[in-house]
Amino acid sequence: MALNARAQLTIEITQGVDDPTAIAVVPFAWGGPGPAPEDIAWVVDSDLARSGQFAPVGRAEMLGRPSIERDIFYRDWRALDTEYILIGRSSASGQDLRVEYELYDVTRQARVYQGVETGPINEARMIAHRVADGVYEKLTGIRGAFATRLLYVSVTRVEGGKDYYRLTLADSDGARPIVLLESREPIMAPGWSPDGSEISYVSFETGRPAIYRQNLSSGAREQLTNFKGLNGAPAWSPDGRSMAMVLSKDGSPDIYLLDLATKQLTRLTRHYAIDTEPTWTPDGRTLLFTSDRGGRPQIYKYDMRTGNTERLTYEGVYNARARVAQDGRNVVMVHQVNGRFHIAIHDLVTNRLQVLTSTELDESPSIAPNGSMVLYATKHAGRGILAAVSVDGGVKFRLPSREGDVREPAWSPYMER
Repeated sequence: MALNARAQLTIEITQGVDDPTAIAVVPFAWGGPGPAPEDIAWVVDSDLARSGQFAPVGRAEMLGRPSIERDIFYRDWRALDTEYILIGRSSASGQDLRVEYELYDVTRQARVYQGVETGPINEARMIAHRVADGVYEKLTGIRGAFATRLLYVSVTRVEGGKDYYRLTLADSDGARPIVLLESREPIMAPGWSPDGSEISYVSFETGRPAIYRQNLSSGAREQLTNFKGLNGAPAWSPDGRSMAMVLSKDGSPDIYLLDLATKQLTRLTRHYAIDTEPTWTPDGRTLLFTSDRGGRPQIYKYDMRTGNTERLTYEGVYNARARVAQDGRNVVMVHQVNGRFHIAIHDLVTNRLQVLTSTELDESPSIAPNGSMVLYATKHAGRGILAAVSVDGGVKFRLPSREGDVREPAWSPYMER
C-alpha cells in the first residue's frame, strides 16, 4: 500500500454535549530507549475530545504528571474539577510495544479500570486508539470505535486538465493516510468486507465503470465486473460470500447478487425504474435499496428469502443512500428538506425520522461500527469535506482535507488485530 496521501484530514469539533465528562489524560511514562514512538496519551486525549462527550484537561493546567497510583494527589485534580484521571506507562521490547494504563475516579479516589495493549511499534497510534476505546467503553457503556479505519476518495482539481482521484485509507481520526489507488479517471463507492481485510470500489480506469475488490495486506486486486453500461454500488454481504451491486446490462439499472467464489450472478430486482444503492441489514436477510419506481427516490427493502419488495420510507419527497446500523434498528439516509439534502436517521421500530444535520448538499452517509456516529460528505467554504454527527445529533465535527476535495467516506467494521 504505497504512495503517501496528499489529502490528510484535520479535525474541527463544532458541537459537543452540554455537560462533557472532565478527564485528565496524563502523558504516559516511557520506559524504552530513545524517544517514545508516539505520544500515546495525546492520541487518547484527542480521541476522547473528538467524541464530544469528554472535556480533557489541558496539559498546561496539570499540577502533576503521575504515572503510578501512589503519585496521584487527588486534591490537585479536584481543584481542576477533574472527574477522572488516566495514567499509563509504555515500554518496548525489540519491535514490540506494551502500554499499561489505569483509570481513576477522582471523587471516589479509586481505580475503576485498567488495561494492557500490545502490538508492533509501528502501530503505536492504533494501540493508542485501542486504549481510548477501553476508556470510552468503561465510561459510556458503549464499545469504542477509535481503533477503526476510514476509506474516502480525494479529488485534486486540475485547471484545464483531468482531475486526480485518490482512494485513501486512514485511521478514524484521519491520521496516517495511505493512497491505495490513484487515477485520472473517477473512483467511486468504496466499501469494506465484513472482516475489514478487503475493500471494494468502482473505478473508471478502463474507460468505463467496473467493480473491483482489493486485499489490504497484499494489495492484490481483482476486477469483478466488466459489463456494458452501469457497474456500480458494490455492497458486501454480512457473511462475506457475496456482493450486491447495480448493473444495467439487461436494460434498466437493477440489483444483482454476485457469488464471490463461483462468480455466479443472480438478478434480484426487475423493474423499468432505477434500482440502485443496495445495502444489507446485519442479519443478511434483507437488502435496502433506492428506487424511483414510485416517481421519486425512496428506500425499499428486498426480502432475500421470499423475493418480495416493499417500500420503507414515506416521509419526504426524497430519501436515498440508506445505511443500516449494526443493531439493525436505525437506518441513516440522505433526506431532502425544503430543497436541501441532509442526513437523517430512521428508527425502524418506532418509524420515527430525525434530521441530524443542518448543513446542505450532504451525501454518502456511513455509520461507525458501534452505531454512535455517522460520517458523511458535505460542502464547507466551497470545498468538499467529510463531517460527522452523533446519532442523536448532539455531537458534530468536520474533517476537512488540507488539499483538494474529499467525498464518499466508508467507515470500517471492527478490525482484526
